[in-house]
Amino acid sequence: MHHPEGTTTPLAALMGSHRVLGLLPPATREALAPSLTVLSAANGERLADEQQLATDLYWLIEGECALLDADGEPVLALRANDLFGANHAGAAGVHAALAKGQVSFARFDAATLQAWCEGSPGMAYLLGNGATANSAQTVRLSGSDPALNLMTTPVRALIRRAPITLSPQTSIREAARIMSEQRVSSVLIVEQDLLFGLITDRDLRNRVIAAGLDTARPIADIATLAPMSVDVRAPAFDALLLMARHAIHHVPVLDGQQIAGMITATDLTEQHSTSAVYLAGDIYKQSTVEGLQAAAGKIGRLQLSLAAAQASADNTGRIITTITDAITTRLLQLGEAKLGPPPVDYVWVAAGSQARSEQTAKSDQDNCMVLDDAYDEATHGEYFKSLATFVCDGLNACGYVYCPGEMMAMTDQWRQPRRRWIEYFTEWTSQPDPTALMLTCVFFDMRAIHGNGELLSAVRRHVLQRTRGNTIFLAHLVGNALLREPPLGMFKGIATVRSGEHKGTVDLKHHGVVPVVDMARVYALAGGNEDVNTQDRLRAANASGSLNEKNARDLQDALEFLAFLRLQHQTRQMNAGISPDNHLRPEELSNFEQTQLKDAFVVVQSMQKALGHRYQAGRF
Repeated sequence: MHHPEGTTTPLAALMGSHRVLGLLPPATREALAPSLTVLSAANGERLADEQQLATDLYWLIEGECALLDADGEPVLALRANDLFGANHAGAAGVHAALAKGQVSFARFDAATLQAWCEGSPGMAYLLGNGATANSAQTVRLSGSDPALNLMTTPVRALIRRAPITLSPQTSIREAARIMSEQRVSSVLIVEQDLLFGLITDRDLRNRVIAAGLDTARPIADIATLAPMSVDVRAPAFDALLLMARHAIHHVPVLDGQQIAGMITATDLTEQHSTSAVYLAGDIYKQSTVEGLQAAAGKIGRLQLSLAAAQASADNTGRIITTITDAITTRLLQLGEAKLGPPPVDYVWVAAGSQARSEQTAKSDQDNCMVLDDAYDEATHGEYFKSLATFVCDGLNACGYVYCPGEMMAMTDQWRQPRRRWIEYFTEWTSQPDPTALMLTCVFFDMRAIHGNGELLSAVRRHVLQRTRGNTIFLAHLVGNALLREPPLGMFKGIATVRSGEHKGTVDLKHHGVVPVVDMARVYALAGGNEDVNTQDRLRAANASGSLNEKNARDLQDALEFLAFLRLQHQTRQMNAGISPDNHLRPEELSNFEQTQLKDAFVVVQSMQKALGHRYQAGRF
């Protein structure tokens, strides 16, 4: 590395134009610039290692770099003006920063950062929650819920040793000897380099010793064949949910078709202690609605712990929604145990915020059922009505109140065979009146929770075929998306509610988050994109060219900021013993945060206008 030979723009001016560093007082920037260390690096050179990233903040001035995990695989691509480091590396599993081409960058040491944060709560907020290009995915883990480690830690990091494999013909006695010698509780069975099955010490106890089986027999006779597995790149949280849902303690790890190793429940429990992880596992142990109700009562505390950890709104939504998914799945399992196996295939589908993985502790339920086309109302109707009612009643008991518009699977209209769902969407997209647009918005955000997911996939493919390039329908949808505007006055100041119960507040959900959700849905329908999560939709819109990179990042950052403020507002209310809502009084915020809130609203408003102009120009 070497110092760049020169720069055409004074460093202080560059800092002043930066969206985060520009918030520093001008005098601070002027004083800091002469002593600031500015470095350059050539393609392939390391800008920083894990230890440096844990304490110092880096500003990428020119060029591009990649953040790498422990295996040297890219985690995040950064571009000019992005910030990284400052305690965020561990949260994202980052171990190094690598130059991609020629770059120049600056480094701020820990002492400088501490001085900034002590002098500016707003700066502490931004630097504490990440200012990288993908801040919605960044988590601060100081004092955090250990579940966040499982959200960002790949399964690969939990593998402790090379896999121990045996052929199916190995005798039970020989397998037991090897397991004892190697001090392992399980071995994988491999045939022609492919995973065939596995045996565990529990199999030896229950299927051999207790059954008096001849130990000269091959292990294939007692093995679990074609066992469930997890991809080496999947988050460790996925492995935990797989174990919890199916009551298993050993999961093979695959890299494509190749066996990478084995992880156990012990490997996971050593990575966490309480909250989200144990809550998910506890849910799958419940055998009654009352038990699930007690487990669901802990979700509010989970959100409080995530807020205390300064978890991003995106990660908070994904974790909270994972718990909802677990409760829903367990209710369906209990319902099937009570009523018997379903007479035809079905899929239980979440809609709305649960589908988008954007829930908070205060959520109602939106769901439906897609039934196989073999469904016959006279023969099968009573079973599915009973199952749907059992689940919706159970969700309500667990705190997910009934949908005011009755958009639930217990309503006959929303419990239909696949062919009827296709007819629904055909009608809605052909005659987009206000009701049809509302229903499209609710039910386009759909995600399979339990059952035959291909039933939903078939419906989704049909919808996207009808909406992609359908300028008339999209024009109506855009008009609908523009109905909720950010609360800005004539001179771009924040406009609060003037009267009524919520006088003096702004609705962060309906006039902040929802407009972004609506716009992202338009981009997804217009581009034939199957993503459901709003941040994922915005990234896909950027990748497809529907949104340029700057606008996509602005919307992503605005959404994260608005959603994060909403969560923090609800957290303050819950700590005060008040039922959480979406109505924030701007005076609750610092001057800096109020400025950021106004800027976020301006971003949303400007993107709404751009979308409206694009619609008027007919360029979908």
